[in-house]
Amino acid sequence: MAVRPVVNYPARVLKGIAGPVGSLGGPERALAQDLVDTMYDSPGCVGLAAPQLGVASRAFALDVSVMKRPPDGHHGLVVLFDPELVLATGSELAREGCMSVPDYTCDVRRSTEVVIRGTTPDGHARVLEAVGFEARAIQHELDHLDGLLVLDRVASRQDVFPRKRRAKKGEHLR
Repeated sequence: MAVRPVVNYPARVLKGIAGPVGSLGGPERALAQDLVDTMYDSPGCVGLAAPQLGVASRAFALDVSVMKRPPDGHHGLVVLFDPELVLATGSELAREGCMSVPDYTCDVRRSTEVVIRGTTPDGHARVLEAVGFEARAIQHELDHLDGLLVLDRVASRQDVFPRKRRAKKGEHLR
């Protein structure tokens, strides 16, 4: 399909609630492929949501296996439409970056374990249990579908940091 440009804040599509996808057809499968292609082409990226491509639909792609030191027990490539958070437990404050907020990283509190459900591009229901960094990345992408950015999740201005450097092509920062 295609590598597409990533939309940056303050674009309006990033602050709106993405609409449900519903039934899946050719355009939705093309969107899924564009999410995957753009994610893999973007240095340091482990996840991308449809609003970041300018599409106000509830869909995301995620793959933490591309990290320099991937977390144990990850699910590899995950693409979900109409994902829902079923359960979230635990709590941890950690640093996050965002493709749509390229100049900053933020300390954000997230659950350490999540269960989500959604629909795969081939129309099958999927339930996923994730822990640690993968759980954090899933919550980050779900936030994009609800019009939230890492900047909306910081407790104070002291939790926002200028990005020291951006990843280069083929490099994946954590």
